[in-house]
Amino acid sequence: MTQGRSIRLFLVDGTPNGLLTAEIMNWTGHVLTGPRTKLSELVQRPECGRTGIYFLVGPDPDNSLRPLVYIGESDDVSTRLKQHNRPEVAGPGGGKDFWERVCLITSKDQNLTKAHVKYLESLLIKNAGNVGRCKLINGTAHEYINLPESDRADMAFFAEQIRTVLPVLGFDILRNTAKSSSQKQKEWLSTQPEFESPGAETPRLKMEVRRHGIVAFAQELDGEFVVLEGSLARSEWIDPRNNYRHLYSQLCDEGVMTDDGNGFKKFSRDYGFTSPNAAAAVVAGRGANGRVDWKVEATGQSYADWQDQQVSAAATETGSKSTLD
Repeated sequence: MTQGRSIRLFLVDGTPNGLLTAEIMNWTGHVLTGPRTKLSELVQRPECGRTGIYFLVGPDPDNSLRPLVYIGESDDVSTRLKQHNRPEVAGPGGGKDFWERVCLITSKDQNLTKAHVKYLESLLIKNAGNVGRCKLINGTAHEYINLPESDRADMAFFAEQIRTVLPVLGFDILRNTAKSSSQKQKEWLSTQPEFESPGAETPRLKMEVRRHGIVAFAQELDGEFVVLEGSLARSEWIDPRNNYRHLYSQLCDEGVMTDDGNGFKKFSRDYGFTSPNAAAAVVAGRGANGRVDWKVEATGQSYADWQDQQVSAAATETGSKSTLD
């Protein structure tokens, strides 16, 4: 079981839509985030005068499913953010009108140097590109930064903490898709071959569109509904009224689903959906009720019935504990 962690959040002006700071126990990093409408207040804070990494985040007018993101660094973030707020300024560091929120990461002990943040910027740009949850508008990332080995290790740890805290603040841009039980099992067996492999947290689910010979597999992992690599989907979208058609097109354009040569689309990698309905619709190429269409592979039980069973069992266990207490 993954160990729990504490993140300390502070509403600077006491409102949920204002400036917010976040810290993790035993991490020297400090996070400050807020809407662009609060920029005049944000740039006056002492964190903005430090060396740090920042994210500019806004909607993509061409794709409502994913945000536009710019990742930058500066040894005086306040000055850089003021530049980004000027739409008439072009070029690196110039105005960028797309963004609506900003997130700044600095160090409480102020030990981050210019070389450190350049290295972090390159690391995070690469990570965001690999994860594919946003559209990056960075022109280029910094080339290899020659840091000592110990500093590279420190920055890898620093980046891992950033990946932990950002989703809590509503920024999913660096969050990896959860690994399926089969992937975890393979990785575990490669390091612990002499022991029994750990079991899956949730059962593997199966969806069939028998009329078209479509079979797909999924698993609920870390709050996402993950369709597994190798699953099949309809070769084209057929329901023009359903909004998931945009998601279907996006996954085809980004290579998540590719032609398999036999008249189907095929998932080239695991992909996390926000709901079983979204996953079912993409597989079927039309609107679908994922809570009914996805079934536990081993028993044939629908996802809805399986989930209800889990909730009832948890409630019964809680009631039993209360009685004993």
